[in-house]
Amino acid sequence: MPEPFALDPQLAADTVTLGRLALSRVLLSRDARFPWLILVPERAGAVEIVDLVGADRVLLMEEIAAASHTFKRLVQPDKINVAALGNKVRQLHVHVVARFSSDPAWPNPIWGVGTPQPYPAHALAVLAERLAAALSLAEVIDA
Repeated sequence: MPEPFALDPQLAADTVTLGRLALSRVLLSRDARFPWLILVPERAGAVEIVDLVGADRVLLMEEIAAASHTFKRLVQPDKINVAALGNKVRQLHVHVVARFSSDPAWPNPIWGVGTPQPYPAHALAVLAERLAAALSLAEVIDA
């Protein structure tokens, strides 16, 4: 019997789960400095994008595009960064980060810059609700 999907504990600690798309669990980073979604394909054991079957790889790209379009519409960033690093968390996950020329890391990558700043509770709830609605999540979990 295949192992069940389980979200990496570090991803769970650093994010709020918004819901699910067809393939991926959608997470919102708790760091208010950067609007930042993380897509986690719900496929047990997946570490790299190439670990997904062809149809899932295509679906992941569509979900990345949907997250990017949502950010373009809702927060109007100067740039959207997409990355699948996995150096600290091996579980396959894709970062979709809205970037602004005024953000504290611009124009450099966001990794390891400064101290994460939490959202005020109300702001987090409002943003999570707006993102979940805009993405038309198949199942809303914590938003």
